[in-house]
Amino acid sequence: MALRVAVVPHTHWDREWYEPFEGFRHRLVAALDQLLATMSTDPSFRCFLMDGQMAMVDDYLEVRPEMAERIRALAGAGRLSLGPWYVLADEFLPSPETHVRNLQLGLARAAAFGGAMAVGYLPDMFGHVAQMPQLLRLAGFEHAVVWRGVPRAIEASAFWWEAPDGSRVRAEYLPLGYANGAALPEDPEGLRRRFETLAEQQAPFVRGELLVMAGNDHQPPQPALGRLLADLAAEDPEGRGARLVSLPEYLQQAPVEDLPSWRGELRSGARANVLMGVLSTRVDLKQRAAEVARELERRAEPLQALFGRRPEAAAGELALAWRQVVRNAAHDSICACSVDPVTDAVLQRYAEALTVARGVAQDALADLASSLAEPGPTVVNLAARDRAGLVEATVVGENPPPHTQVLAEPAGALGLPRGLGELRLDAGSVRTLLAMLPDTAQLTEDSWVQEVNVEEDEEGLAVTVAVGPEERPASAVAGARADLLARLQRRPDATVRLRLDQPPTHRVLARVGPVPGFGWAPFAPEAPTDPVRAEALPDGGGIRLANGLLEVLVDPSEGTFALDGLAGFGRLVDGGDLGDSYNYSPPAQDRLVDRPERVELALEEDGPLRARARVIAHYTWPERAEGTSQARVGAYPVRVTSVLELRADEPWLRVRTSFENPARDHRLRVHFPLPEPAGGSVAECAFGTVARGLSAEGRPEELGLPTFPSRRFVQAGGLTVVHDGLHEYELVDLAEEDGQPVAKGLALTLLRATGMLSRVGMATRPLPAGPLTPVEGLQMVGRTVEAHYALCLAPLDPYDLADDVLVPLEVVTGLGGGTRPARGQALAVHGAEVSALRRVHGGLELRVFNPRPTPTEVRLPGRRGWLVDLRGRPLEPFTEDLPLRAFGIATLWLPDDPASVPAGAGTSA
Repeated sequence: MALRVAVVPHTHWDREWYEPFEGFRHRLVAALDQLLATMSTDPSFRCFLMDGQMAMVDDYLEVRPEMAERIRALAGAGRLSLGPWYVLADEFLPSPETHVRNLQLGLARAAAFGGAMAVGYLPDMFGHVAQMPQLLRLAGFEHAVVWRGVPRAIEASAFWWEAPDGSRVRAEYLPLGYANGAALPEDPEGLRRRFETLAEQQAPFVRGELLVMAGNDHQPPQPALGRLLADLAAEDPEGRGARLVSLPEYLQQAPVEDLPSWRGELRSGARANVLMGVLSTRVDLKQRAAEVARELERRAEPLQALFGRRPEAAAGELALAWRQVVRNAAHDSICACSVDPVTDAVLQRYAEALTVARGVAQDALADLASSLAEPGPTVVNLAARDRAGLVEATVVGENPPPHTQVLAEPAGALGLPRGLGELRLDAGSVRTLLAMLPDTAQLTEDSWVQEVNVEEDEEGLAVTVAVGPEERPASAVAGARADLLARLQRRPDATVRLRLDQPPTHRVLARVGPVPGFGWAPFAPEAPTDPVRAEALPDGGGIRLANGLLEVLVDPSEGTFALDGLAGFGRLVDGGDLGDSYNYSPPAQDRLVDRPERVELALEEDGPLRARARVIAHYTWPERAEGTSQARVGAYPVRVTSVLELRADEPWLRVRTSFENPARDHRLRVHFPLPEPAGGSVAECAFGTVARGLSAEGRPEELGLPTFPSRRFVQAGGLTVVHDGLHEYELVDLAEEDGQPVAKGLALTLLRATGMLSRVGMATRPLPAGPLTPVEGLQMVGRTVEAHYALCLAPLDPYDLADDVLVPLEVVTGLGGGTRPARGQALAVHGAEVSALRRVHGGLELRVFNPRPTPTEVRLPGRRGWLVDLRGRPLEPFTEDLPLRAFGIATLWLPDDPASVPAGAGTSA
């Protein structure tokens, strides 16, 4: 045998995919029962790789809790390689912070069994983000293992993989994937021939030993493998044959000299499918993922950390929510390349996490409201930088305050109109009404019971309920309910006269001046510098919105709009899609629908703070794409509603588009012209941005379609698009200028509907990527699709713009009587973007990153603390400021007691 062979026994375990979770767990239990029995009785089966994810262990132990000690003993002896991840996640769709929590949760769970494998095992992700090497180094890892996404330029089985900041890991490349040793022959001669074949196939790549990954998807271990390899080794006294090793053992001896290097993301289809179409399947799931991450990262955690009275009490709830989010980050889960019960389970887990996040955030806002010294509305800013902007608030008084725009009047308490006179009710009706009252004092979104007064006379009972915008504790209702029920018990035939004392209120929109970052300020409406005006143009000429910073003209015939004179924004293009959950594939004969049959325009708000125009475009979409060589047939009418919103002092347009999807096998994209021709794009990715060209590497087995991912924003040709969970974009309308290809437009995918988990014979990927299973939910027929995005032509910082669009200022109503001043700042952070702010182990954990190509200085006035790694281990202390390299990521621990030293605070999600 020309090459030495290192055999790593393993299994690859998707928690849920073409079967629901419980179906795969049933198989997992049987496989691990067999594995543990084999390892307990056969010392030649000396090691096994548990797929790099601790979820396998937890899922197994829920059924076999008695096996925990056996797993702990095997892991402690180095025979079971556990972790470091909790799940094998997709890298482009989850939030960057989810990657950190996934790693931290995996490390914490592995620590309970003796420790995690010190290898960034990434065997089946659909490509890899540019910052992954830095994340691995921040966790103390020097090695990664990858398969998909490695570019054609890499011609070795190992290379140095560099993050944008220069951090690098040795990446072991699996040219034939993680299953090159699946189902190995169980006779010595057959095993030799298999190794020889693999050596020939991988000879151009191999550096050092031939790595054979002996396992596959949901494959139980081969019990005879240890004895077979031991026999082969006995026949080769010079040690030139095959050996059974753990992955860490193999990497410890792997060569590091003369390796090629690659800097940045790995997203090439040159040798393995990257399955780029998963970005746009089940867009509802992707949008919910973005929403939940934002609620946890930008509201619940920072609010509790900064303002919560008992943030430790919320830690358990937040940990449960994060575990659900991390579970959903598994690549087959968040990518929605699964059967419908799996997607249903993913959405349910997101719903649970969202409920927790909102509850925790609301509690912290209530704590802030009760701590304020003065009563009244207060504006809260959950971004790190000082910000001004528009807020909605309910104000008390006959007349709205100056400089405000009055919105629709809020409903009265219990849905009763304000100014209603006395209601006369019998005892039974009163009991029904009391049963309907919530257990808290809150009656509507912005009204609470302030006081309940009950008086008794000869006629009956007179009940007066005072309602106001100030939050009140539940006792305001509970005590009155008990008192009134007791009186009704004594006088069951009494007439009850109910009066609601509701002061006049107005729901208003106001522009407020700069609010400190991570701080608060009084609700003080100011006159805008650039008010917005809107008008319906005469003779059916459309609608105009303008604020001195941006002009929007809506075309009454096309339903599109012009920005500062550049026409064609918002053009919807619907075409066929004969692809599957993994890849888009157009029909051989497609019929694009890119013009509405009829358009209706309406001016909803005309300023001066906010103007809104409603555009209703009527289309007829083909029913579905039929076959690989037929045009789309049938037809369905569809009504697409877009609300265009321009605000005072903002040079960007907000758009909200919604429709009910009637059709199958199609893709809907919204197109935007570029102010300038572009040779590439810059899109947000994990902890930074990625610059991409107009093409993507591929091969006949998977065409390299340049549909790329973005997290929250993408920029090209002078246009910035900020979106909420619409991750797939493409530069379109290609032309040639000065001999170079350029793009003149950008397309954002709003919907991709398909009915198959995987197909064969597609134009973009002829071979299947999974089971050929029909999946009705992927079509999203009958579901309402809502797409939110913003368009900006001004040269603004895209991170600031994304925060302004997606993380608005909030309003709470102070109760008065507290100690917190009317304006203040809980934490000042300058010089970097904030990824996370939470409370852990007696201090604040703050994660920051520098997405720019020049170093920065992170400044935290009045604070001192420690720079820590992703395990929470101290690296160095700092006082008020510390340098951060270009494209760097840093985790800071700010203790309540300045003398404290961190002790692994960050190892738990």
